[in-house]
Amino acid sequence: VQLVESGGGLVQPGGSLRLSCAASGISFSIYATDWYRQGPGKQRELVATITSSNSTNYVDSVKGRFTLSRDNAKNTVYLQMNSLEPEDTAVYYCCAVRYTRPQYWGQGTQVTVSS
Repeated sequence: VQLVESGGGLVQPGGSLRLSCAASGISFSIYATDWYRQGPGKQRELVATITSSNSTNYVDSVKGRFTLSRDNAKNTVYLQMNSLEPEDTAVYYCCAVRYTRPQYWGQGTQVTVSS
């Protein structure tokens, strides 16, 4: 089983990025997917969740700016991030969750928001 994040990079404040989390070896559609981030000197925090039934939940700091979606045909979950702020700078990780337990983790992708 492998989860691979992509789409990170350097963006100016106010810009956008779309992160992808592509799964292999599992049927991603039956898992919930959590996105975590860990900024410099900070603890890892849960940012957003999409369930297997496509319900979504977001931490308050990203509500209205981040949007989760999934493409089951591509076995991929996306995190669209708009109006990015320097405080969003972090390594972003996706995690496949089953029965409320994290099962598989990706390797992370760096997002840097800076002018």
